[in-house]
Amino acid sequence: MSRDNINISALVRSNIAKLSPYTSARDEYKGNEGVFLDANENPFGRVNRYPDPYQKELKQVISEIKGGSTEQLFLGNGSDEAIDLAYRIFCEPNKDKAIVFTPTYGMYEVYANINAVELITLPLDSLFQIDTTLVEPYLNDESVKLMFICSPNNPTGNLIDRQTIVQLLEQFKGIVILDEAYIDFSTEVSWLEQLSQYNNLIILQTLSKGWGMAGLRIGMAWMSEELLYYFNKVKSPYNLSIINQQQAIEVLRDTKGFKQRIALLLSERERVAKELKNLSIVKVIYPSEANYLLVEFDNANQIYEELISRQIIVRNRSKVVQNTLRISIGLPEENNQLLAVLKAL
Repeated sequence: MSRDNINISALVRSNIAKLSPYTSARDEYKGNEGVFLDANENPFGRVNRYPDPYQKELKQVISEIKGGSTEQLFLGNGSDEAIDLAYRIFCEPNKDKAIVFTPTYGMYEVYANINAVELITLPLDSLFQIDTTLVEPYLNDESVKLMFICSPNNPTGNLIDRQTIVQLLEQFKGIVILDEAYIDFSTEVSWLEQLSQYNNLIILQTLSKGWGMAGLRIGMAWMSEELLYYFNKVKSPYNLSIINQQQAIEVLRDTKGFKQRIALLLSERERVAKELKNLSIVKVIYPSEANYLLVEFDNANQIYEELISRQIIVRNRSKVVQNTLRISIGLPEENNQLLAVLKAL
């Protein structure tokens, strides 16, 4: 299934459409060999040259692993950069709006506030799924430019119903941003194969979670070439350092190790969930397609403080889902320490 292409240029802010992007030295000369006297770089040192502004080598490695086209890939300083750029490209401050489905990833709201964009927060239902009847009033509102869907969802860990996402992609007149930060841990395949069917779809992924590169801050945003044109136009010229690019390439070469680590974490997720079910202080363990479990306790705040006092740090999510802690899956020995304390409690 696909939809007729929407007019992307009509969604772009007028000042962005008119923007003349900064042209770096590496935009004007793209070769790798020569005497470089064009960018006011220091001729001494190991990291004295500016990095490739479009990360061509890294994109090629990612493309070989993920299967997407390098011509449809934006790389940013974490997925957060792509989220911020989406607001800046499409949303007029104090005029346009965006939709999120709560509870969900908190940075959608933070960047909405930074960019002075009104955020429409629609609650997920009791199964943490999207209630499409709540969305209907906004589907034809021209001031609603963005819609964020996190699947697997953070902090709940569940997948959003695929047919619901298709329905929203078919009906929404703005940009749908599908956040797949945790897709490497999921039983469901990425939406990347459907990218060509929807020119209003942006798929966020990251090297932070499954690949264990949170410290490198490299996020991916897959999108149509038309959308990518605007993201490249607005981004900072050298948004990923040469060290980060090189380190990421090195880690990405170890696909065998990646698969082994994912398998271990998935096995540990199931083991931890099974152990938690036997504890009287645990009320609900929500199904997870991510590398964490959202767990409801009889008194989450108290349990959280007890864990902290023993230097076991989890995330208290009670403010967004009552009486819950989000527990990341660690090494087997770390998980054993967590379970031992919870059993003692």
